[in-house]
Amino acid sequence: MALFLKESDVRYLLSMEDAIQAVEEAMRDQARGLAANEPRRRVHTSGTSLHMMPAAEPEAGVMGFKTYAVAGGKATVYVFIFSTETSELLAIMEGSRLGQMRTGAASGVATKYMAREDAHRVGIVGTGYQARTQLAAVCAVRTIRQVKAYGRDRERREAFCAETGEYLGVEAVPAASAEEAVADADIIITSTTAREPVLFGDWLRPGMHLNIIGSNSLLKREIDDGVIRKSDIVVVDSREQTRIESGDLLSPLEKGIIHWEQLRELSDVVAGLTPGRMAPSDITMFKSHGIALWDMAAAARVLALAKERGIGEALPM
Repeated sequence: MALFLKESDVRYLLSMEDAIQAVEEAMRDQARGLAANEPRRRVHTSGTSLHMMPAAEPEAGVMGFKTYAVAGGKATVYVFIFSTETSELLAIMEGSRLGQMRTGAASGVATKYMAREDAHRVGIVGTGYQARTQLAAVCAVRTIRQVKAYGRDRERREAFCAETGEYLGVEAVPAASAEEAVADADIIITSTTAREPVLFGDWLRPGMHLNIIGSNSLLKREIDDGVIRKSDIVVVDSREQTRIESGDLLSPLEKGIIHWEQLRELSDVVAGLTPGRMAPSDITMFKSHGIALWDMAAAARVLALAKERGIGEALPM
């Protein structure tokens, strides 16, 4: 019998360590041709939109899709999980918390394979919805000692630093500007809703790693062209999805600042087919758009844990 799992169930069951492991394994399977992912598809009408993201992770026994509707500034998110062996519906899961966790986990995986081993300072621009799980994931794969955070609202950035500093056990300091937040960083995270760049190439120095996660729209950019010029290695979650929705990369690609064949996929980095870093002085960048395979991988882990612990509501189907 299928299960229904609420946001509170996902929050209780899924740790960042589990999410990182699930996403990493799925990326490795994808590189080996054992998992499948399709780009996000969107339907837009006046003031509303519907989004669909299908994927299959047979090694975890699941296939399915995430879907979310947006109207009136509110998103409603569900994940549907089916068995790859029997095709039966296994679960329907509320998907907002899952989305936060898998997005953070993917940045954790990228940081694991792309950041310097001795990286210990983080600069984060954006202190909103995705920022906490981004920071938690980075702290799970590197020994982070200091975080500097900038967000437009002073009270929110101070609250963010107080909260994350306590639960992650790091020194978290509010910064007065985005430039100040990233100036001394080994790892930079951008997690904003900005339409114009918030990170500039002139601010970067050798050895940095960047997780650029805020924009998955052709109309939005978090980074300027200078960031691409200075990046020695650029990794994306999906070249196919990049073509559809990467405002951060399509303009530099059209200008010839970077070429399609230079973009590496995270799955190939995880599988050891291409390096995520060549030298300590490299500036490395992971551009995340968010892919369905991460949702399936994380959802499969949540479902397994729910069954182990007897959590979830049985559905009459």
